Amino acid sequence: MLKILQTRLQQYVNHEHPDVQAGCRKGRGTRDQIANIRWIIEKAREFQKNIYFCFIDYAKAFDCVNHNKLWKILKEMGIPDHLTCLLRNLYAGQEATVRTGHGTTDCFQIRKGVCQGCILSPCIFNLYAEYIMRNTGLEEVQAGIKIAGRNINNVRYADDTTLMAESEEELKSPLVKAKEKS
Repeated sequence: MLKILQTRLQQYVNHEHPDVQAGCRKGRGTRDQIANIRWIIEKAREFQKNIYFCFIDYAKAFDCVNHNKLWKILKEMGIPDHLTCLLRNLYAGQEATVRTGHGTTDCFQIRKGVCQGCILSPCIFNLYAEYIMRNTGLEEVQAGIKIAGRNINNVRYADDTTLMAESEEELKSPLVKAKEKS
C-alpha cells in the first residue's frame, strides 16, 4: 500500500517542484546539483560577475515537520483529500517511549516529524519544504545571478539549499526570509 501511495504522491512532487529542486526525484541527484553550481560559477566567470553562495542544511529536517501544519500544506499544494486522509491515518496515534540510563519513559504522542525509513517520508518532506521555500518569496526577489536572461537564486536537494547572489547584501534578504519561514 505504501508503494502505491508513494507513486501517487510522487506525481504531485514532480508537478509542484521547480527544476531547482532535485531531491527525491527520479533521474536527479546531488551530482546534478553540484554540476549546476559548477556551471553557474563558470558562467559567472565568463560574464565577469561576482557570485556569493550560502549553503543551508536544516538540522534534523525530517524531525521538524509539524503534522498539523503538514495537513494544511498538503491541502494548499493541491494534494487530493483522500491521499491526505490516508497520510493522516498513517500518522494518527503514533506513540513512542525513550529508553534512558534510568529506565524507559512513559508513552508520549508523536506530533512532529516524518517516519524515519518510510518510503513516503522523502515525498512528504519535499512537499513541506517546497511550501516553505515558496513562501520565502525567492521567486519575487531580484537577488541571484542573471545568466542568459534568467535569474538563478537557488538550487536545492531535499533539505540542502544553496542560495546565490551577486553581492553579500543581495544574499541577506533571501537568507533572512528562508530563516523566518523555516
